[in-house]
Amino acid sequence: MPCTTVLVGKNASNDHSTMISRTDDGFFDVKKLIVVEPDKQPRKYKSVISHVEIDLPDDPMRYTACPSVDKKHGIWAATGINAANVGMTATETITTNPRVLAADPLVVYQKAEKRGEKDIPGGIGEEDIVVLTLPYIHCAREGVIRLGQLLEKYGTYESNGIAFNDENEVWWLETIGGHHWMARRVPDDVVVIAPNQFGMDGFDLEDALGERQQYMCSADLREFIADNLLDMNQDGAFNPRDIFGSHTDMDHIYNTPRAWFMGRFLTPRSHRWDGPDAEFGPESDNIPWALKPDRKLAVEDIKYMLSTHYQGTPYNPYSNQDTGKRGMYRSIGINRTGVTSICQIRGNVPDEIRGIEWICFGSTTFDAALPVYTNVAKMPKYLSDVTLDTSTENFYWGSRLIGSLADPIYSSAIQMIERYQNAVAVKSRQIIREYDQKMIDSGDYSLTAEANEKLCAMAKKQTIDTLNKVLLESSKHMKNGYNRADN
Repeated sequence: MPCTTVLVGKNASNDHSTMISRTDDGFFDVKKLIVVEPDKQPRKYKSVISHVEIDLPDDPMRYTACPSVDKKHGIWAATGINAANVGMTATETITTNPRVLAADPLVVYQKAEKRGEKDIPGGIGEEDIVVLTLPYIHCAREGVIRLGQLLEKYGTYESNGIAFNDENEVWWLETIGGHHWMARRVPDDVVVIAPNQFGMDGFDLEDALGERQQYMCSADLREFIADNLLDMNQDGAFNPRDIFGSHTDMDHIYNTPRAWFMGRFLTPRSHRWDGPDAEFGPESDNIPWALKPDRKLAVEDIKYMLSTHYQGTPYNPYSNQDTGKRGMYRSIGINRTGVTSICQIRGNVPDEIRGIEWICFGSTTFDAALPVYTNVAKMPKYLSDVTLDTSTENFYWGSRLIGSLADPIYSSAIQMIERYQNAVAVKSRQIIREYDQKMIDSGDYSLTAEANEKLCAMAKKQTIDTLNKVLLESSKHMKNGYNRADN
């Protein structure tokens, strides 16, 4: 599923929290935010897509999830934070190359062709990975270890990147073929940008196969590379992107421009991104996987990056100028996003309120991000009570309606959208600050549920108000408008 991921180490954020974030870019998937209690977690899991069956441990933790409302293709939990304050987002679809897939083929479900034969199950994939991993891990490192074991045992039918975070660490795992994988701890002072490509451009294989302090991988990865003549590096370098990744023409239209724009936002002073002497352009294959930002980042910066459409460049599809290049590259904020989440694990507050999940439904360009405490037994109905029918009674459909109405009248609506996004951000932060202090002073952390209800009530008010304004403005631009004064 084409997505965009941003990962933030604790020393790269303004409040020393770790953040993992991703746009879940499906095909207008209807999503909701729920809490899965241990008694609702399956003990035997069966995938809809691959038909693989997996026995699960008997000690799951509570966790949040953003499943698809329509279950015909499976759960697709997408993202969440568990009771141990570990966040996870899965998955970022990534690229690879024919050499890797020939050496370790993807594990694809095979339906029996003849009577008497049995179906052959496939591996695990985006449909399954959060449910199979998040309820059982107590830190980000454990997430890598558990998922690595699952990949080696069951394989996967797609190439994916997965992120984990806790209060101290962020880890990024990328699959390699059907059964292999590698993972790296994100340095504390950097931001990782991942736009649907195999991303890691540096790796310490000795550490990964030895002490595993900053790197981890499949136990046989060194032999896998050597036996299949996969090493494309020169002069003793080890760049996994050149070994396992891709450098195709489609990457230069669909993927690398997104990395270029995010890098341009993160390091406008320390790197040159524009002009004839630019270090990196929209179609560069060597844009770094991780960058130390020129300034520390807040949640609003992550939301901005994941909402962008090349504004300030010739590639902006909403530009009023005919640059000849409008819309030539795939934007980060696109129409078919189901949900975008920022899993924020804060280190400067008590455990009971450490996890905050920022949720944005629909097209990020037009919609707002709403934070909620994750240490709750259930989510407010405004986030969880979502059906396949359009409604203004929940955040998902309200967000979708705003985006659909605002897009055709971008120049007229964008000021309303920016005011909406800022209002939700400001009021959300005020409520979080208020309830953080209430709970710290009183020791009553059950107030997380009350805070979430207050956050949702605020978001509903702001969403309906903005929807009213955008609807009126959109109505003014209908093609069948006519007045007697037009004669």
